[in-house]
Amino acid sequence: MGVSYMVRGSSAAECQRELDRLCRLLGAVATTAPMRASGPGWMARAVPMTKAPAVGEGLVER
Repeated sequence: MGVSYMVRGSSAAECQRELDRLCRLLGAVATTAPMRASGPGWMARAVPMTKAPAVGEGLVER
């Protein structure tokens, strides 16, 4: 499977801000944009740059 990171926030903006921060600090790439979580709040995911999908294979475009 490999390493992946998940960010949870109380709003889409907070989740995006922390996803951007995580990617910047860890050299990761976002794989999902913030979406409503099954519980309260929002969630997004990222993977280390070395595990990032190729362009057009699930990578979040910004």
